Amino acid sequence: MIDPKKTLWKTDDELFSIAKKELFVALVGDILDKIGFRNQFLPPTIKPLHNDFVVIGRAMPVLEADVFEEVVENTKNAMMMKPFGLMFEALDSLRPNEVYICSGASPRYALWGGLMSTRAMKLMASGAVLHGWSRDTNEILKLGFPTFSYGGYAQDQGPRGKVIDYRVPIEIDGVRVNPGDVIYGDRDGVLVVPSEVVVEAFSGAIEKARGEQLVKKALEEGMSTVDAFDKFGIM
Repeated sequence: MIDPKKTLWKTDDELFSIAKKELFVALVGDILDKIGFRNQFLPPTIKPLHNDFVVIGRAMPVLEADVFEEVVENTKNAMMMKPFGLMFEALDSLRPNEVYICSGASPRYALWGGLMSTRAMKLMASGAVLHGWSRDTNEILKLGFPTFSYGGYAQDQGPRGKVIDYRVPIEIDGVRVNPGDVIYGDRDGVLVVPSEVVVEAFSGAIEKARGEQLVKKALEEGMSTVDAFDKFGIM
């Protein structure tokens, strides 16, 4: 068991900086496999809007639901009279280093856009991960805000969806996302690192990343893959 007091970082800022400089998502996924967390990748349909986008931060889960009118007058649920539901409250609740991660909607409309990105950047959020579409792609790319989704699709959520809760557990294709989990994504996928194994997963990934540099050097010098794996235990 790794002692959290002996890690290479003291704060999330320090951990996320190390991850951006030395790691990539596959490494952390490999470590999660080894410690028994084997269903942590979100579906591969969720991709960055730009291949260079990297997102890493604490999960701020958002629960969306389909509706069929923007405002419903004769309703037994006051939420149905509120355009977009709790979306604005959820967005305004973002804290530094958090990721807006949303699920629950059918893939008929966009869950994120340019103005939302502008607000999230002002709040120093780390990115957005959507189990569905985003829109205003040119604006988001110009802003450089790390956004991961199915891609660009202009259809608005206004009369089609509402945020019904936030900072609650959600699931994306069977992958549980709890508030405070670490979300880590690059062009190869988006990973959910449960908060209780963040130290073990990232410590192991840093160790593996530095070991892989030794393996790479040995291979460049002519060592066989068999000998390299026997010596380093990494491949």
